[in-house]
Amino acid sequence: MNKKIVMLNGQNHKGSTYHIGRMIADRIAGQNEITEFYFPRDLNHFCAGCYQCIEDVSACPFYAEKKVITDAIDSADIIIVTTPTYCMHMSAPLKSFFDLTFDMWMSHKPLKSMFSKRAVIVSTSAGASPKSAMKDVQDALFYMGIPEIHKYGLPVQAMNWDGVSKDKKGKIDKGVSAIAAKLSSEKYPKAGIKTRFIFMMMGMMHKNGWNSSKTETIYWKENGWLDGNMPWNRQ
Repeated sequence: MNKKIVMLNGQNHKGSTYHIGRMIADRIAGQNEITEFYFPRDLNHFCAGCYQCIEDVSACPFYAEKKVITDAIDSADIIIVTTPTYCMHMSAPLKSFFDLTFDMWMSHKPLKSMFSKRAVIVSTSAGASPKSAMKDVQDALFYMGIPEIHKYGLPVQAMNWDGVSKDKKGKIDKGVSAIAAKLSSEKYPKAGIKTRFIFMMMGMMHKNGWNSSKTETIYWKENGWLDGNMPWNRQ
C-alpha cells in the first residue's frame, strides 16, 4: 500500500536531526510519496493573534503559504517532524508554524483526517536531552488529533552530521529501523482514551456554546461530531 509522507523540518539546514528524519522516510518510502517543508523557508511568519482563522481559515494573512502545507498534511498518511533542540525546546520557526495552525486543534476546527495518521518526532541535541523539545511537538500533534505519535531523540555530541561518531550512527541506524517498522504498519491507528476524552469534552463545550465562535459549533455540526459520529470511526 502506497503511503504519503510529509516531513516538517524545523530548520532550513540539513543537520543531524534532518538526516535521521530523512533516514526514517527513506526506510518506509518504496513507492511512497515524500513531500518536505522547511521552516522558516516555507512559512516565515509569526501568528498575528487576530483570530481570523477561527471565523474563516482563508482570512489568515498568511493563508496562501499555509494552505500548501496544511493541504499536504491533510492528505498524508505519515508525518515526520524534525527539530533540533534549541535552548531545550523546539526551534522557533517550527513553533511559529504550530502557532499558525492552532485553529486545527481539537478545541477549534480539527481536520477529520488527522485522527487516522501516524507521526514521528525526531530531535537531536549537542549535549542535553532533547525530551523537552519533542514534548513541545507531541503536545501540538496530540491536540491536532493524531492518535499514534512516536518519538526518537538523542544527544549526538556533535555540531553536525559529519561529526557524529560511527558507533552513535550505528545505534541511530537500529533506532531508525524500529521506528520505520512501526510507521509502516497497515493497521488502522486507534484513538487512545486521552484523545477520546479530550475530544468529547470539546464536543460538550461546543454543544453548550462555550467556544470561541459560533462558526466552530457550525463546523462540528456539519461534521456530525455533535451527534456521536466520531472522527476516528472508519466509514
